[in-house]
Amino acid sequence: MVYAIFTASVVAAIGAVYACAVGWLWFRQERLLFEPDLLAHDEPICADPDTREFFIEVPGARLSVAQLRNEKSRGVFFFLHGNSGNLKKWFVELDAFRKANFDVVMFDYRGFGKSSGQIESEEQLHADVKAVWEHFAGMYEGKRVVIAGQSLGTGLAAGLSAQLSAAGRTPDLTMLVSPYSSMRALAAELYPWVPLQVLRYPLHTLEHAAKLLGPVMLIHGDKDELIPIRHSEELCTAMGKGKCKPQLLRVTGAGHSDVHLFPTVRKALASALGRL
Repeated sequence: MVYAIFTASVVAAIGAVYACAVGWLWFRQERLLFEPDLLAHDEPICADPDTREFFIEVPGARLSVAQLRNEKSRGVFFFLHGNSGNLKKWFVELDAFRKANFDVVMFDYRGFGKSSGQIESEEQLHADVKAVWEHFAGMYEGKRVVIAGQSLGTGLAAGLSAQLSAAGRTPDLTMLVSPYSSMRALAAELYPWVPLQVLRYPLHTLEHAAKLLGPVMLIHGDKDELIPIRHSEELCTAMGKGKCKPQLLRVTGAGHSDVHLFPTVRKALASALGRL
C-alpha cells in the first residue's frame, strides 16, 4: 500500500512538472522561436548610397525596411530573413543584385532591429509580410518579382507566393533557402515529448507549396543538422505534383547557418536572376 501511494505520488509529481513545462512552452515560445537583436535608431542598416531605410506602419507597430534601388531595375528580390539578428546582419552582399539590375527589399519582423512591437501570432506575421509587400507591389508592376526566404522566412515566403499565385500575380521565381516542410513537423523531430497542439506557429510550408505556380528554387545544405535536407526533398516532391517547376540545389558540405556563403549558391543565385 505504501509503495502504491509512493508510486502514485511520484507519477503525480512528474505529471505536474510536465504540465508546467508544456504550459511554459505555450506562453513563452516566442522567446524560443525568435532571437531578435535590437538596433539603435541612429545606427544605419547600410551606408551604401543606393540603399535607403524607412518605416512602414502596420497595426500596432512600425516595421523597419531596407531597400536597394537600381537605376535600371529589372525587378525586385523580396527577402524574408531567418529567426535571428536584424537587417544589419541580413541586408548585405548586395553586389550580385546590382550586377543583375535587381532591387532588394527586406524588413525586420516586430521586435527585430528598429521595428517596434512584438510578434504575437503566425497570422500577425503573415499579415505584416503582406502589408510590406503591398507597399511595394505597385512599384514593380510589370517587372520581375522574386519572393525569397531563408530558414524561418521560407514558410512566410511560400505563403506570400501562394497568395500572389492565387490572385493571378504569380512570382517569376520563388526561392526557399534551408526550408522546413512545416514548423510543426520540425518541432516533432526536435522535441518529440512536446504535444503538437502546444505549437502556436505551425507554419505549414508544405500546404503552401502545393499552391505555388511558376519556377521554384530550393537550396539546402546536405550537412544541415537543424533543418535536415529531407524537408526540402519532401517539399520538392509535393511541388512536382502541382503546377510549379521545382528545382533543388543540394549544397555539398553546407550546414544551416553557412549555406548562403558557398560559391555554388552565389553562382546559382546570379544565374537564376540572369535568366529572368
